[in-house]
Amino acid sequence: MRYELYYWPSIQGRGEYVRLALEEAGADYRDVAREGGGMAAMNQLLESGDTPPFAPPFLKAGSLVIGQVANILLYLGPRHGLAPKSEAGRLWLHQLQLTIADLVVEIHDTHHPLGVTLYYEDQRTAAKKRTEEFWTERVPKFLGYFEKLLGDGNYLSGRRVSYVDLSLFQIVDGLRYAFPQRMKRFERKVPRLVALHDRVAARPNIAAYLASPRRIAFNEDGIFRHYKALDR
Repeated sequence: MRYELYYWPSIQGRGEYVRLALEEAGADYRDVAREGGGMAAMNQLLESGDTPPFAPPFLKAGSLVIGQVANILLYLGPRHGLAPKSEAGRLWLHQLQLTIADLVVEIHDTHHPLGVTLYYEDQRTAAKKRTEEFWTERVPKFLGYFEKLLGDGNYLSGRRVSYVDLSLFQIVDGLRYAFPQRMKRFERKVPRLVALHDRVAARPNIAAYLASPRRIAFNEDGIFRHYKALDR
């Protein structure tokens, strides 16, 4: 099966968590909106069928159209060796991915705490306050949770990489881009998570992807944005 991934063509965003899973699996897929006429195709699917997705990213797999990152990964994981075989194991990973989804929202809200339709420049004061609370309270809570879960294992579910490990790689990579100074100071508190990031980055399929033009660069239109005033 050739998958079709639908997401915005110029940002990593939430689509990147799906891309990483597809790349690690060596799956055959199209990043449709980055092709000619792809945006029109994406908009058409958003407005058609009895069960249309709310928003990108969504994945077309044969006749299935699957929306929401955690839902897409719940589908892909067991089909590509990125999730345990047991139902309990699959639900545990899904639970962790939903927790990551909560963290992604909080990361986005550091620079857009008042509303997504407002420019960052319209909410700088609120963004500074939100960022301070994020790094004082929320980052230790979220990253500390995953640090504890990692224990002495290579990956969260044991010796085999899962889609949650790939997503945690993206979290660390993104925080390093958005908050290089803050993250540098904080990393000593989560050495296992940092080691996981490096372990995932060194995996052959992921390393090849990161070095390829398929990996969109971080920029100030995505979830992870670097504003110097917020990184102190």
